[in-house]
Amino acid sequence: MIPDAPLGDERLETRRSRARGKDVDFYTAVPAGHGDGRGLPVCLVLHGASKTAADYPALGLGRFVTDSVRRGNAPFVLAGATGGRLAWRPSGGDDPQAMVHEELPAWCAERGFDTRRMAACGWSMGGYGSLLLAETFPGFVRSVAAFSPAVSPGDEVFAQAGRLRGVPVGLWCGTGDGLLDDVKALEKALPEGRAAGSYREGRHNFAYWSTCLPEAFDLIARTLG
Repeated sequence: MIPDAPLGDERLETRRSRARGKDVDFYTAVPAGHGDGRGLPVCLVLHGASKTAADYPALGLGRFVTDSVRRGNAPFVLAGATGGRLAWRPSGGDDPQAMVHEELPAWCAERGFDTRRMAACGWSMGGYGSLLLAETFPGFVRSVAAFSPAVSPGDEVFAQAGRLRGVPVGLWCGTGDGLLDDVKALEKALPEGRAAGSYREGRHNFAYWSTCLPEAFDLIARTLG
């Protein structure tokens, strides 16, 4: 359920991604009351296979980030871009992971956001991508919130789980989700266990993931503040 909170500065623009070799949607949302977000840290948002960054306004992400501040958290901005259906990994000349690691911070810096302090969150394929991003580039993000990440034992995220040592990780998954056992297995594989999250009634859809956003934003605010 989208919270009853006002929108701040929410934008959807088109940017040329050299890493992806195409134009992509670039989304940003600043909590209401914080102007254009200059000086605020950034939470990168990685979508699942059935959505793109153009869907973020309809999902209410801008209202969720205002709600986070209204509940007492330190403010941060959301930023994301369309990564296709490649699980945020490079494929031929299309590299959405490089876009997130190199281009998204540059686009955010142009807007005056504080790219020295960043976190990542994502659902399904984007949860996988967020975890892989943190593993591939140690120190790039301060925390990861992953909702029903599309992981499986033996994949890259599991193989590199040790690289998440010292990175607070939040894991959420619905008890009616077919990925539940794999997500629980990942929790056990993390070097310091799970920092936050829960397993409660829900399926593999945004109706469930939206109920996880407030707790995830609590974690992100703590690590970015």
